[in-house]
Amino acid sequence: MEDLPALVLGDEAEHDADLREEVIDSEIAWRGKIFDVERLNVRLPNGHTSTRDVVRHRGAAAVVALTTSGKIALVRQYRTSLGRVTVEIPAGKLDPGEDPLDCAKRELKEETGFAAGKIAYLTTIATSCGFSDELIHIYLATQLSFEGARPDDDEFLNVDLVPVKELVDAVLDGKIEDAKTVVGALACEVMGHRLADMQ
Repeated sequence: MEDLPALVLGDEAEHDADLREEVIDSEIAWRGKIFDVERLNVRLPNGHTSTRDVVRHRGAAAVVALTTSGKIALVRQYRTSLGRVTVEIPAGKLDPGEDPLDCAKRELKEETGFAAGKIAYLTTIATSCGFSDELIHIYLATQLSFEGARPDDDEFLNVDLVPVKELVDAVLDGKIEDAKTVVGALACEVMGHRLADMQ
């Protein structure tokens, strides 16, 4: 084990070959407006079989929108799944065949009213890989100009501008639970430190 590199990504380590599960058959167990649920029968590495229910989602894009004064645009919206209002970075699901960058620009404008003069890729997260294939592509938007929000007809939200440090502190204190917002805030903070170190 000591001879292995410090980080080996999934499917790149030879010793992971015996972890793979083989799909025997599958069926769509449920179809929904935003996602489907697929039921898979799999053969485990020990030869036994098991069932996996997987949420199939076309993916999403999210945006850390950073103002020149060092504030991040956050949206506040009621999440029925949690039964309360959450604080999140702007995001939305990809349209079929849509480029994540185009989705990020669209969602930023629709939800906050901001357009980005510059937008750059930050990272991609698998939101809950234990049961879902959803990937969220996260971008950093800067040089913002306000053009007016146009949320979807079924979307009701408020927008806050919060200093980066305040958001990062809330993340580290466990007050922000939304995964894309946690990752986006921390990525923004790390990038700020790295850029400062390069100067």
